[in-house]
This record gives sequence, structure tokens and C-alpha cells, in this order.
Amino acid sequence: MQEWANYLHLQELGGLELLKARYHQKQFSKHVHEGYCIGVIEEGAQSFFRTGQLHTAPKGDIILVNADEIHTGSSAVESGWGYRAIYPTPEMLLEISQDFFTIKNSVPWFTNAVIHDIGLAQQLSLLFDLLEQKENTLLKESMYLSTLARLIGKYGRAKVTPLNLPEACKKIELVKELLVSFPERNFSLTELAHYVGLSPWHFLREFKKCTGLPPHSWLVQIRLHKARQLLKYGHSIAMTAQNCGFSDQSHLTRHFKKAMGVTPSQYIIHLK
Repeated sequence: MQEWANYLHLQELGGLELLKARYHQKQFSKHVHEGYCIGVIEEGAQSFFRTGQLHTAPKGDIILVNADEIHTGSSAVESGWGYRAIYPTPEMLLEISQDFFTIKNSVPWFTNAVIHDIGLAQQLSLLFDLLEQKENTLLKESMYLSTLARLIGKYGRAKVTPLNLPEACKKIELVKELLVSFPERNFSLTELAHYVGLSPWHFLREFKKCTGLPPHSWLVQIRLHKARQLLKYGHSIAMTAQNCGFSDQSHLTRHFKKAMGVTPSQYIIHLK
């Protein structure tokens, strides 16, 4: 069965991404998105890892992955799965969230990975239909906001950042900030460990414990994040690969497709 995926970049909604895809044998490796994944399964069933366990979403169910949350994706049935999803960033949801949460500057956290809510799934599908159409900006914005407000109001919880993180996790946060600032650099494990005063083995163990991924895998995700931004700003794929620390264009393409389900060329084809 043929596999395909299309990304739309909706500039009228701040660059919101809409994915429409059909997969059969595709298996997404562990990865993260800077935005939330809010989708509806339209064919078959999907299986994915999130919140430390495996979930299954059949046709008609809503899938939810929080921003920066490690997850995977594969088919739960022989026929594969088809779905549509949007990827709003935390910044996009911040203003909406203020009407639901008393905690200042909090963004939503969805505890459920799969939701069976026929009415909301139908509303999301109508939103996706509308987003695929041209023009109708006012109607798109209104439908987008009302749908997300319904989702957040019913299933969202305020995400609270613990003030008293364990000392090791505080150190890991410093390393993550370093990697975000210089994703193109080829750091060594020893260099990162010494940066926060840990032995390489202790650092490696604590990094995976705090983030769910080893340092090299986390760095790849940060590089992919930067690559998506550069591609949106019109940089060539070859230049993007060079500026993000990938050895060459094919290296970027291989990691990009494993995490995004499309190649960089397919990702930017509908950029306006």
C-alpha cells in the first residue's frame, strides 16, 4: 500500500502546521516536536509510545502528544493508519489557556494520550477540512480558537514546572540550554559532563533519566527543530544541513524522515 504525507503551513494562523498522512509500514523513531500534536485517526489504527506506555488509537479517536514529549508511532493493524493533525506551539496556546487556568502563564498539559470523544473528533475533522481550504481567514481563526478552547477546557490541565527539581535534573537543564544554543557543534560526552561537574557515566545516566533520551539523540531532535525553522525561512536543504550540524544533506534527510515522516523537500513543498 502506498504511503504519503503532506504538510501545510498556515501563515494566517501564525505558521501552524497541518499534517495529512497515510502510512502502512512506517515506524517513527523516538522523537519530540516543539509543538503539540492534536490529531484524529481517520483510517485503521495507530500505536504509539507516550507517557511511559504504549497506546492504541482506532479510527475516530483523538490523539494527543504534549510539546517536547517523547513519542513514537506505528500501525496497530495490518492495513496501516491514516490521520490528520495540527501542531500548535505552546506560545500559540498560551493566550487561550489563560481563560481556563488560574496559574499565570501556564500552558496546557494533556494527561490522556488517546481520547474517545465523537463530538470533539467531528469538530476537529471539520476544522481540518476548513484549514485545507483557501481564504476564509476569519472563519478559520474562529473555528480554530473555539475547537482548541473546547479541547483545553475539557481535557487540558495546567502544566506546572516543579520549582524544586532534583539537583541532577537542574544540571541536565543547563546542558539542554547549551545544546539549544549551539546545536551545530559536535560536543563530546566528556565535555558536556564536565560542563556541569558530573562524571561522564553519571551524566549519561542522569540525562536519559531526566529527558528520556541519551544526549546524542536529544541533540538530533534539537538539530531537527532548527532545521525546520531554517527551511521555513527559505534556506536550502544543503545549507540547512551544514548550519545544523549534519554531515551532509542525506544525513539530514535520513533523520528528518525518521522523525517527521516526510523528507525536507516534501516538508517545504506547500510553504507559501
